[in-house]
Amino acid sequence: MARAFAKISFTPDVQAVQTEMGSRAAYRSAELGEAETVALSAFEQAFIAERDSFYQATVSQTGWPYVQHRGGPVGFLKVLDEQTIGYADFSGNRQYISVGNLRGDDRVSLLLMDYPGRQRLKIWGRARVVDERSEPELRSKLELADFRAPVERGIVIQVEAFDWNCPKYITPRYSQREVEALLEQTRPQQQINPLAPQAPIVLGNGVLPLTICGIRQLTPRVRAYELRHVDGESLPIYQAGAHIRVPIALPDGSVTSRTYSLTDASDDPDCYHIAVLRVDDGEGGSSALHDGWQLGSRINIEVPDNYFPLHDDKRPALLIAGGIGITPIKAMAETLAAQDTAFQLHYTGRAPQDMAFVKDLQRQFSDRCRIYFSQAQNPTRLDVPGLLGNATADTVIYVCGPTRLIESVRQAARQLGIADDRVQFESFT
Repeated sequence: MARAFAKISFTPDVQAVQTEMGSRAAYRSAELGEAETVALSAFEQAFIAERDSFYQATVSQTGWPYVQHRGGPVGFLKVLDEQTIGYADFSGNRQYISVGNLRGDDRVSLLLMDYPGRQRLKIWGRARVVDERSEPELRSKLELADFRAPVERGIVIQVEAFDWNCPKYITPRYSQREVEALLEQTRPQQQINPLAPQAPIVLGNGVLPLTICGIRQLTPRVRAYELRHVDGESLPIYQAGAHIRVPIALPDGSVTSRTYSLTDASDDPDCYHIAVLRVDDGEGGSSALHDGWQLGSRINIEVPDNYFPLHDDKRPALLIAGGIGITPIKAMAETLAAQDTAFQLHYTGRAPQDMAFVKDLQRQFSDRCRIYFSQAQNPTRLDVPGLLGNATADTVIYVCGPTRLIESVRQAARQLGIADDRVQFESFT
């Protein structure tokens, strides 16, 4: 969570409610220190460029919020640079409420939705109107040559903060274009010989065409998958901590997506490896993947992304994993070992039979790996304060797993005076 977002959003009233509801401690660290320089990464820029609509909130002179839907062709909301976005304001019902509000208060808040992918991006910024007479070049950058709707003005927004929401409670919805694309993927191909094999169903519209080439049952509920390029080509390089987003067909015929960490370290990969925990009482994505993915299944995905990167210097690392959170941590351990960087790995779970990769890790890193079992015959508990207290002053701490584990590590780090930037975490929920 970015500090700029927290400093704008967590007002005293919000902080009071967080305290009442017990979430204040978890969010307080996001406010500490100076706000970072806000910059839209390539991931945010690509997401913005793919939208055909968004919701924009402005503030009236009387303090009332006003939310308006803005729509147009895909890409009508343009990224002008890392800190600036803008759009052509098409002629509408001529109420001019949003434009009028901007005359008195330039603050805006945008909500960008990806319903099929169940993602949403929140943006805060300051907006100004771009007039064709005073800024013709800037205004022309916002227009769309092949869209006939009349443009009344341009709106340019200086981004001051942004934040991603979790996918919970986002109901998948599909545009006509998306439905037609899905139907095209599943429509049987007309063939002269009706007995000839049909073309395989391919899910997803990403640039990487992959096929499932290996499936391995790691535990009763965790299954590992190997994905290779359909044409046998090498796959894009990634760093430890990276993940991929994969499309999944649900039982009702709709298509959703989920992100999974890449479990292996590789400098020149010819295969991506992921491990998926089946959660039968969840939202259905993992169980549908377990039931639907077979050897030879085809998917198209985008290149790997990384919000949990490993540091690239020689500082030692303390790796802490809980349950399926071992997936990015395993790749980190392999990378650190290959780089001859000092590290310790601590992996906790219910029992050995429930923990993915436990034997592989014990074999690979016998002198640097310790396993904890909370529900085994002889349970062993992870001593988080003791572990962090024994870490050197330059150790970088990485934790991935359930929220309770992450919060215990962050709380212990705060109590020990460990700087926030030395504690990196990723939550698996």
